[in-house]
Amino acid sequence: DGVSIPRGWTEEVLYAGFRLPLVRAVSNQIVRFPNDQLVLDHNRAVTFMQWGQFIDHDMDFGPATPATVTFSSRVNCDTSCAKEPPCFPIKIPPNDPRIKNQSDCIPFTRSAPACTMGRAIRNQINALTAFLDGSMVYGSEVPLARRLRNNTNQLGLMAVNQQFTDGGLELLPFGDTVRDPCLLTNKTAQIRCFIAGDTRVNEMPELTSFHTVFLREHNRLARDLKRLNPQWDGEKLYQEARKILGAMIQIITFRDYLPRLLGNTFGTAIPSYRQYNDSVDPRISSIFTIAFRFGHASIQPFVFRLDNRYQPVGPPSLLSKEFFAMWKIVTQGGIDPILRGLMANPAKLMTQQQMVVDELRDRLFEQVTRIGLDLPALNMQRGRDKGLPGYNAWRQFCGLSQPRNFAELSAVLRNSELARKFMDLYGTPYNIDIWIGALAEPFVPNGRVGPTMACIIGSQFRRLRDGDRFWWENTGIFTPQQRGALRRISLPRIICDNTHITEVPRNIFHVNRYPRDFVNCNQIQKLDLSAWRSTREGEGRYRVNWLACTQRNMGNSIFKVGYSKMHVCICI
Repeated sequence: DGVSIPRGWTEEVLYAGFRLPLVRAVSNQIVRFPNDQLVLDHNRAVTFMQWGQFIDHDMDFGPATPATVTFSSRVNCDTSCAKEPPCFPIKIPPNDPRIKNQSDCIPFTRSAPACTMGRAIRNQINALTAFLDGSMVYGSEVPLARRLRNNTNQLGLMAVNQQFTDGGLELLPFGDTVRDPCLLTNKTAQIRCFIAGDTRVNEMPELTSFHTVFLREHNRLARDLKRLNPQWDGEKLYQEARKILGAMIQIITFRDYLPRLLGNTFGTAIPSYRQYNDSVDPRISSIFTIAFRFGHASIQPFVFRLDNRYQPVGPPSLLSKEFFAMWKIVTQGGIDPILRGLMANPAKLMTQQQMVVDELRDRLFEQVTRIGLDLPALNMQRGRDKGLPGYNAWRQFCGLSQPRNFAELSAVLRNSELARKFMDLYGTPYNIDIWIGALAEPFVPNGRVGPTMACIIGSQFRRLRDGDRFWWENTGIFTPQQRGALRRISLPRIICDNTHITEVPRNIFHVNRYPRDFVNCNQIQKLDLSAWRSTREGEGRYRVNWLACTQRNMGNSIFKVGYSKMHVCICI
């Protein structure tokens, strides 16, 4: 209705002369495929997929409405199929291959709206800081950030698990959620969910493993900084370690990840960094929160655990048995076997014939929900919930052609059979849900998304960088010596420093075969923290940065100090 009702809520409303199809029908007819002959990506490792999910949880999270019951009849959205606000259940089409009861549904609750006055257009809340700032490690709100810290000493450390270790290495602390889904995955083990800066930390063990590595990396940095600067207090150690870790995430994302995602479009979409631009809005757009779900199509249906010789530890485990199964991390060898599985296995390749595996399309969270969820259907329903226009509107936004009919859509997709399926479902290319339409496009050269996804994702990351006052390359954030040290960091080195793993690939996002593509950790360059050593009295509070001070032709020498991100030039 142009204000707040989702696209497709009122089923008799026509869009460009056609009704919108049920999202589950689109999932069944376009996304579904037999999983027995999976096409794997011969150029991207599972780590490539996992880094995408990890940083996504640094940038955006749209919480559901706080009320999970209907406003009028108090019916629970998770257990009922009533279509009353805030419930927007996913209806089941006839002849569904899994759900035979057509009166059943897949539960869906609308995203919480931002508070508006009058008839302002509904918009959604981002519950996280948009910036690439490590908020999935540290939290986006002060109470959580405090809770995640070790407040028993002045060492600047993050809190860790007090009951279990991973072969002597730290694990994330347990949370205290009343309805803890992790307890449902093994009722005898009684292992609770972990807590981290983002609430989705327990969704899959590969994600939990990355969270754990970066928790340990913070604590490693804080301890090393303490050895360099014994005079620093806990707050200084915490903030400096956090600042370094945030820079690491920015560097890995822009130097290693995005060029492999955006391929030949990277240099145009994200040109070389110049400086902070205060006119750039870095907030996350609603369209990005849908487009960045492209990664669901590169998730393998298995979780692989490998021993220290990179041999399988038992058969691979179905992904549907791993959601929220944190007991496996505690009791089955910790995170090292999972990380080896990420580094030594290829990601699934998104193809037009094999989009998303049924472990996500039929069995998402089935151990902790009343019915297995359909992630592609959820993605499309979420786009409708947010009121996002259809496929052609975003093609136009990106300066791309807008296919008007079957022939033109066939040309864009380079696939007439797929174009026919879209036309049979939607009637017109204008109505295609943006997630499935953009996902179906052939990849840009050397990338892993089509041109529409590349446009949306590239523009968002450029704004995240250019509109970030504390971006690691911005003048005055780090000294030139510190920036030089940071340029040599790498994700393989972070894994070496924080696990028992001794052999890693240099190019961690590429497909790597063991032992051919692996090297010993002592061949991977370490971060040199000597540029963070305080060399004169008072530098615990005042950071000297001579080069960043504006020189003035006054015949005076200039002494510049930095405190709390403010710089003062003193003429002597």
